[in-house]
Amino acid sequence: MDWNSWGPGTLDGGFRPAARTVTEVPADPGTVLEDTETGFTGAVLRVEKSGGVHLVVLEGHNGRARSFPLGYGFLVDGAPVKVVAPSPASTPGDGGSRPARTASGSVRVENARARTARASRIWVEGVHDAELIEKVWGEDLRLEGIVVEPLHGVDDLAGAITDFSPGPRRRLGILVDHLVSGSKEERIAREALKVPGARGDVLIVGHPYVDVWQVIKPAVLGIEAWPVVPKGQDWKTGILKGLGWPHRTKEDVGLGWKRILSYVRTYADLEPALLGRVEEVIDFLTATSD
Repeated sequence: MDWNSWGPGTLDGGFRPAARTVTEVPADPGTVLEDTETGFTGAVLRVEKSGGVHLVVLEGHNGRARSFPLGYGFLVDGAPVKVVAPSPASTPGDGGSRPARTASGSVRVENARARTARASRIWVEGVHDAELIEKVWGEDLRLEGIVVEPLHGVDDLAGAITDFSPGPRRRLGILVDHLVSGSKEERIAREALKVPGARGDVLIVGHPYVDVWQVIKPAVLGIEAWPVVPKGQDWKTGILKGLGWPHRTKEDVGLGWKRILSYVRTYADLEPALLGRVEEVIDFLTATSD
């Protein structure tokens, strides 16, 4: 396995917000809005109709949901916006035309039922990784019957693989952050592949970035590059601070990620270093019939 094929693990340089004025924003799931009257801030869950009025349902940092009429009276990044109906791609079944391809770029299979889940799995490091994979590849994975599960860290990857007991009909595809030559993650991956039964039925791949946030192209957020986080500082906190977003609490980090994820629409918004690895894992897991 070529551990050096993904290039450097971080992006260098500072960042400069792109000049733009947001005037009309679709109420797509994950979009973070602030209601100017109450100050309530949350991510869009859905749009629903009640009493002839279209409402946008927002989920706050504490999991509490509130509904507000679509239209004016909202802020995005401190700027006033008009919130309109979701884009057609985010509301399948609403009568709008659906794109011929999925978010991953695959040809969409119309009227296809999700396959019963395979015993094989995709493991990723954390919840944010899983949410990103679901947003871009979710439609494809349901069609193939592949489930994505977060590991919450890879420190005991060998133990987790042993407990899973991989085999020809029970394969594992594992996506690891910061998998570069000489890293701790490389050592963990090499040791994990020594687990009995792993050879041939476990595939470990990775991308070079410190965190899955960085696989989203900076231009998608309107910046030239991801902020540089000084050593010794929590990475996600440092990123949000560099972007000028709330960053002091766990809830801030969660809402920050939802805001970042809301910018992602298709595979074109992600770095090639991730795209090839995910496709490789899917091919590996679907190579044999369950």
